[in-house]
Amino acid sequence: MPLYEHVLIARQDLSNAQAEGLIEHFGTVLADNGGKVVESEYWGVKTMAYKINKNRKGHYAYLRSDAPSAAVLEMERLARLHDDVMRVMSIKVDAHEEGPSVQMQKRDERGDRGERGDRGDRGDRGDRGDRGDRRDRR
Repeated sequence: MPLYEHVLIARQDLSNAQAEGLIEHFGTVLADNGGKVVESEYWGVKTMAYKINKNRKGHYAYLRSDAPSAAVLEMERLARLHDDVMRVMSIKVDAHEEGPSVQMQKRDERGDRGERGDRGDRGDRGDRGDRGDRRDRR
């Protein structure tokens, strides 16, 4: 069967549990039509580049599936009819990549938002450059 990757954007006023419930719902739609979800990820609430249906943010979800095209078409049709889903995009791929998606890798590398890393390495900003020494001014 063909391999697909799907990204769903749901309304920002949903709870995290409701957004994750949408992932399960569309996974069962694929399963009911002869496909299966290989992996799913919930990316969280992210700010979008432009407003969609008066929303500036949205819950992002990512699915990797192994399903016939009829199952994908049915899932996309139901997602477009669902009031909570603002956008859905499905892409046919040759093979699924191993491990987490790029979005989840960014989250792992970033770590906690409170950590800013070593601030001692400021490059050339730490020296005074061509401003000279302040002791010469009077």
